Amino acid sequence: QVHLVESGGGLVQTGGSLRLSCVLSGRTFSSYAMGWFRQAPGKEREFVAAISRRGDYTSYADSVKGRFTISRDNAKNTVYLQMNSLKREDTAVYYCAAGVSLIGVPRTSEGYADWGQGTQVTVSP
Repeated sequence: QVHLVESGGGLVQTGGSLRLSCVLSGRTFSSYAMGWFRQAPGKEREFVAAISRRGDYTSYADSVKGRFTISRDNAKNTVYLQMNSLKREDTAVYYCAAGVSLIGVPRTSEGYADWGQGTQVTVSP
């Protein structure tokens, strides 16, 4: 059975930093791209960042480019999202996801087969 467990969310002030982690079990972690998405209250889930299976290619939403960094450690079955210079509009539940295909680095939900339960990130004024 596939499990993705996120951690690292919390309350942070504007301009602060957080690092999210997501551990995958039940699948061969190194074979798939991994992604982060987020959903704010009253809004649809949106793409944040994705990383190729070897970690040699990354993709970011324009709203987080230059502030967030996605990385992975295949030996630990873990993907990370380093979030710096946080803004109020970054407040959301953040979800990690494991890709559905052996190729590509998807930017849409349809490209991901398995999802975590989410971790709340709240950025205060």
